Amino acid sequence: MSEGRTARDPGGTPSPSTAPASLGALLAALRLGRGWSQLRVAEQLTAAAGLHTVSRHEISRWERGERVPGDFWLGWLAVVLDVPSAELALAAEAARRGPARRAAPAPAPVEGQADLLRLAHAWLADPAGSLGRVTSAAAPTGGSGAPERAAAAREPAGARAEVGSGGSASARDRAGAAPSHMDTLTGWLAGARAGGGRRAGGASGRRGGGADPDALAATVAVLRRQDDLVGGTDLAGPAGRELGAALGRPEGVPASRRLLGLLAEAAQLTGWLAADAGDPGGALAAYRTALAAAADAGDRPLAAHVLGSASHLLAGHGDPRGALLLARSGMAGAGRAAPATLRALLLHRVAFAAALCGERRAAHDALGQAATAAARRDPAQDPPWLYWLDEAELSAMTGRCMAALGRPLRAEPLLTAAVSRTGQPRTAALYGAWLARVCLDLGEVERAGEVAGDALLDAVRSGSARAAAEVVGVRPRLAAHRDVPEARRFAELATACRPYLPEVARTGAPKAAQIRSD
Repeated sequence: MSEGRTARDPGGTPSPSTAPASLGALLAALRLGRGWSQLRVAEQLTAAAGLHTVSRHEISRWERGERVPGDFWLGWLAVVLDVPSAELALAAEAARRGPARRAAPAPAPVEGQADLLRLAHAWLADPAGSLGRVTSAAAPTGGSGAPERAAAAREPAGARAEVGSGGSASARDRAGAAPSHMDTLTGWLAGARAGGGRRAGGASGRRGGGADPDALAATVAVLRRQDDLVGGTDLAGPAGRELGAALGRPEGVPASRRLLGLLAEAAQLTGWLAADAGDPGGALAAYRTALAAAADAGDRPLAAHVLGSASHLLAGHGDPRGALLLARSGMAGAGRAAPATLRALLLHRVAFAAALCGERRAAHDALGQAATAAARRDPAQDPPWLYWLDEAELSAMTGRCMAALGRPLRAEPLLTAAVSRTGQPRTAALYGAWLARVCLDLGEVERAGEVAGDALLDAVRSGSARAAAEVVGVRPRLAAHRDVPEARRFAELATACRPYLPEVARTGAPKAAQIRSD
């Protein structure tokens, strides 16, 4: 598994900018992270300030950017939302400067993002509890016919979106379409809950439905290793069929903790592949299923890892604030039993998101804690889903974070070492894109063009839409140096390679991943 994507500047170029997030997006992210409505924020503000002059509509205007709260309400917002007042003041100042000098508006939230944030908040409030009631609360209750009610009973709410498709499972069923792999995963979780979940089957170890835990574990292990070599665009479909076959059909009987944990691992891997194939909405749907299954299995470290994966996704789609909320939730909920390797990974998620948010001190603190945790890691104690995180990967992640913090001299040697690793074209492409930006920051345009060209070829080899989009994002910065031969050669190579890149990298439309079971 490889890392790396970041927010984009107004020109479309990924940039480690430390400019404050827009005030409206920041307020909305903080609110959603607590699972609050706009009305709840208004109630909390009026109660704290002792003034009843703020309504839900005013909160909505602030979040849409139509109005900027004054210093008085900014102070109380900092108290209610538990955020440094200086951060809100900085974002408000940027908002008051007007659209001509304001940062580019935040991209639209990824479909299902709010559901995942609510689910993460519920899990953090009770990491040892089941999320069954939380996911069921969002199920449609009024006016639907029998097919919709049957689909709602089969699927946990918040994980109903299909990977690679915008329609609901019930709509596809009515149309006679084949069920997706996500239907199988979410149906399994719903069936396990209907049969008693971990409380009924955890002690006895009964198997649910037609799934063989050993076969599912073997399938997940093989697919993880394939992910090292094959990009999500090519692997997502076959992976869905393999996992669907290993799961079988849910029969509504209790599932053991082991089987629920394996379901969580399968859903996490599905989300990772969907993200790599350029389908963020499908990835978040899978992560919601993974979080619910891990919670039902009582596996706090795995649930925390799922939130870390989702944080990585949001950081790459222009929502560093949401990414930071998820990373911190995962870190807080991992528990004392979390292995040191996982703690190092989660702290890196926190550091990267904090760097993209402009929270330099928080990012450096998290990096320091990650180094301490990494020094204590014992690979023999790590779960199988952490096999890929070694010292070289941790070093590369540190380099990427240093680049996001605007410290190219610290980042360059770490990223150079990451790019030199052989046999992993996606890793070379992702970190190569970051290295090219670092070289540009250092004024080494010639080397930046060479590194970007190598990364582009690695992106084509990898079949990763995520890696391809990352490298293509360097092109606008190099285009400003067309007088340099290496920059011109990269532009020519990018044009020649365009037909061979995953479609999502060429169009920007997240539609490459289609994980189906036929």
